[in-house]
Amino acid sequence: MLTFPNAKINIGLNIIEKRPDGFHNIESIFYPVEWCDILEIIPSTENEAKFQSSGLAIPGNESSNLCLKAWRLLEKRIAVPPIIYLHKVIPMGAGLGGGSADGAFTLKMLNEVYDLKLSNDELKDYARQLGSDCAFFIENRPVFCYDKGDQFEDFTLDLKGKYIVLVNPDIHISTAEAYSGVSPKRPQVSLKEALKQPISAWKEIIKNDFEEKLLLKYPTIANIKAYLYQSGAMYASMTGSGSTVYGIFENEVDLKSAFPNFMVWQGILQNQS
Repeated sequence: MLTFPNAKINIGLNIIEKRPDGFHNIESIFYPVEWCDILEIIPSTENEAKFQSSGLAIPGNESSNLCLKAWRLLEKRIAVPPIIYLHKVIPMGAGLGGGSADGAFTLKMLNEVYDLKLSNDELKDYARQLGSDCAFFIENRPVFCYDKGDQFEDFTLDLKGKYIVLVNPDIHISTAEAYSGVSPKRPQVSLKEALKQPISAWKEIIKNDFEEKLLLKYPTIANIKAYLYQSGAMYASMTGSGSTVYGIFENEVDLKSAFPNFMVWQGILQNQS
């Protein structure tokens, strides 16, 4: 079975408060985009699971890969171990949730390939054991997220037909680095209220709290955002803890030649609600 784990963007990201457990409570909108990896799972004829990858090199120890971690969560339910093959396209450490998508899609595929009959709620519980935003990719539709980024409310946001350009400058920003420059606070205008405004008004009222310090530290990211606005973006922002920046446009544009040294993905947004 073959599937295509997709990336997501954050529309707004407010760091509300630090939790007693050391994590932070946040508010954001997660919105799927169709920049995708390729994932294949087939039952093995051997006695152990196998993981193979191609495309972008995946850093770290293979045993820490979220696809294998997803398999281990369901291992006791499955008699025949799988062969998991991942072709990596979505850049890592980029605020796009690509690794989280791979883990969540592995759970969904194992559920289907082996007919485990797990509900979406059960899959989300497993996904939360992989990482804070993994559960989003189980239903994979726009949501308002809160707490650690692992709790969701349905949220109607239809960007169908809008054009999006994502630019990744290959700057790796760790979660610890991103949070080190943030002073938690509630925004003057709640994110839910701000999103009721036209996209053209978002620039002034919808922020990613990670940007304030990171754009100063990494001028390349700030320059990308400025160029997207100069090119006609209605709204532009860093996604997640960076370093990918996206711009939402009313009409199709082609900006690949403007960023010859960076990874660029551009396409039409779908109605995901």
